[in-house]
Amino acid sequence: MQHKAPRRTRERILELSLRLFNEFGEPNITTTVIAEEMNISPGNLYYHFRNKDDIVNSLFAQFEAEIGRMLAVPADRRPNIEDVWLYLHLMFELVWRYRFFYRDLSDLLSRNRKLELHFKQILAHKTKVAQQLCMGLRSDQALEASDHEIDALATNIVVVATYWLSYEYVRNPRKYTEQDAMADALARGCYQVLSLLGPYLRGETHLLFEKLSEEYLKKLK
Repeated sequence: MQHKAPRRTRERILELSLRLFNEFGEPNITTTVIAEEMNISPGNLYYHFRNKDDIVNSLFAQFEAEIGRMLAVPADRRPNIEDVWLYLHLMFELVWRYRFFYRDLSDLLSRNRKLELHFKQILAHKTKVAQQLCMGLRSDQALEASDHEIDALATNIVVVATYWLSYEYVRNPRKYTEQDAMADALARGCYQVLSLLGPYLRGETHLLFEKLSEEYLKKLK
């Protein structure tokens, strides 16, 4: 049998840091805490990362790479409502996996210029994909909306998705880290975003939207 090579210390530091940042908030975790949890010396940690911002930036680079790979419109056909549904689920899954960025967003951006610039690019990328999905639906006469309405829809989709976890945290701060509770919260987020499209959908696409909406509502009861 082949044995997996042990994970490198750098990878383990990033994995642990992400978990700690997500559970307790990035401002509440220091490099000393990370080193203690890793059972390594601070010097060993600083060999791999200069400081906590270096860890945060490395996690953000991972996040950015995943966004680029996962959030895109189909290359060989026009998108449909199921592509929108998939896009929303992928977006919310990424937000949850790297939720500390969103939970502590204002604080992080205020003191990290690199994150400030790159997060703007991520929001622009999300908005562009949402616009392309809406325009694809319009091309198939499945969505009836002007260019201005599509721009507003795409922006609203990204705004709701970006701040949904903050909204859920305010509603239920004590359940924020509970997996089942947050699975429901993410489903509610997907439904809320999908409902933004409802008034603009036509024909069979609107019927499929109603079916998807009913399935969401049943799960959330």
